Amino acid sequence: MKEQKHIKRRFILSAVVAVILILIAIFSHQLAPHDPYQTNAALIRKAPSMEYLFGTDNLGRCVFSRVLYGAKTTIFATFFLVAISFVIGTIAGMICGYYGGIADNILMRLADLMLAFPQMVVAIAVAGILGGGLMGAMIALGITMWTSFARLARSHTLSIKKAPYITASKLAGKGGAYILCVHVLPNILEPVLISALTQIGTTMIGISGLSFLGLGVVAPEAEWGSMISEARAYIQIAPWAVLYPAAATIITIVVFNYLGDAMMEYRNRH
Repeated sequence: MKEQKHIKRRFILSAVVAVILILIAIFSHQLAPHDPYQTNAALIRKAPSMEYLFGTDNLGRCVFSRVLYGAKTTIFATFFLVAISFVIGTIAGMICGYYGGIADNILMRLADLMLAFPQMVVAIAVAGILGGGLMGAMIALGITMWTSFARLARSHTLSIKKAPYITASKLAGKGGAYILCVHVLPNILEPVLISALTQIGTTMIGISGLSFLGLGVVAPEAEWGSMISEARAYIQIAPWAVLYPAAATIITIVVFNYLGDAMMEYRNRH
């Protein structure tokens, strides 16, 4: 009982922090004290102060404002990519698990092929072909990301498609689409959603990593990975321009990973 309360507290705490981060991203334009894209030669590499909390970068831009704007770019791009991969993968997995046949074999062999290569290697290759940019980075990561959702949804669909209530629906004349939407989806939704939550941190690393390599968000748009890449050349004379976006990335990833783990533990206990 005591352990369950501890898990519940962990879940609530991580959820609250995650909501705060999302709110910061939503209201980043209102929270930013300066224009994140305004350059000023007189403020180049200015150390952190009361006016510029995180200092300024090599072009005299406010690092704090850019970190706030970067939160919106990084977090929302991550959420959008995970959501699209979740929808595509879940639908594909349910169809494969319920109907089987040729479509199942083709899609699952395609998923196996995708999983045979490291995700970042495939993403770097695809992003390079697409020429970079945020959309290109999201497509590059999404090509492999849907497979984990598809395999999970398929395995859960296979485990419940012979359940008595599924058989009863078939005998009642219900079609496959009805059964998938009304009976299968609600029963597999929770584990697949938890998997999606645990994918947020990995996806964020992927987007920031591609931006760091110059294959994601293109400067001067504020994004944590691209900010780190821009500032690394002068890290010894202005370390704050690297450390603060790096810290924002690490904290956000840890929070969402912690939330996913807490939700998984909470579900397993109930």
